[in-house]
Amino acid sequence: MILTVTLNAALDLTYKVPALVPHTSHRVTEVTERPGGKGLNVARVLTALGHDVTVTGFAGGDTGRLLRERLAAEPRLTDALAPVAGATRRTLAVVDSATGDTTQLNEPGPTVTPAEWAAFLVSYEELMHRGNLSAVALCGSLPPGVPVGAYALLVRSARAARVPVLLDTSGEPLRRGVAARPDIVKPNADELAELTGSHEPAQATRDARRRGAHAVVASLGAEGLLAVTPDGGWRARPPKRVRGNPTGAGDSAVAGLLSGLAEHLPWPERLARAVALSAATVVAPVAGEFDPSTYEELLPRVEVTGQVTAA
Repeated sequence: MILTVTLNAALDLTYKVPALVPHTSHRVTEVTERPGGKGLNVARVLTALGHDVTVTGFAGGDTGRLLRERLAAEPRLTDALAPVAGATRRTLAVVDSATGDTTQLNEPGPTVTPAEWAAFLVSYEELMHRGNLSAVALCGSLPPGVPVGAYALLVRSARAARVPVLLDTSGEPLRRGVAARPDIVKPNADELAELTGSHEPAQATRDARRRGAHAVVASLGAEGLLAVTPDGGWRARPPKRVRGNPTGAGDSAVAGLLSGLAEHLPWPERLARAVALSAATVVAPVAGEFDPSTYEELLPRVEVTGQVTAA
């Protein structure tokens, strides 16, 4: 069982329009509505790969009820979301069919009270000690009211329970979370630069690891992944560029890394899977999905170049 934590879950709405033109009215040609937030996207990809997943975080209001109804229809997925009085946020992605570009609008999320946060911590500790967890992923932004050091606390709890933990967030929550020594952090290039002050990916990845993470896997967008781990360093590149909606591509990369960890795959195979899943998500219609045929085509063609030692 893999656990994903989405403290700021969302109901994702995707609108397709023939062409997005500012200051004009648009006729929407297609609407998709899905449970969202980074950890829920990760969970959906993991179940498609054949893994059983429990999801936790917060859900509330009418949007939260609808989100949980949708989750109940997902195979291999167990809902352990904690209730809050506030309403779960919505996100809106507007996809320009002519260019493939996406415009994203994200609501801030419900305000979580101290009592709701305390209740969540109790349920999280219970999940940590069930004895059947192979990994946990802490994903996404923090909703209002949750302490900025929340992920650091959750990382330490996972480590105390001897459950491997992956952290995928940004800003000060990432900075504090890295210091708690997660097994893996997966920043993108901008998040990595903000964390370390370096815009050179190789240097920034090494700097991030020195701050406490056991392994750092940096997402470089269409250029693939750069990893520095206790076992070595690797660069993984997709065989070709793909066109489409990049929303959720990083979440699919996290799913690839987590599934590889749970299956005890060596790092090069984990990275190849993560890159292929990420690219296959770009060509899928909505976040939290990947195109299986694209994934199968790209997986054996991902180029993974190894370095002799990790700095």
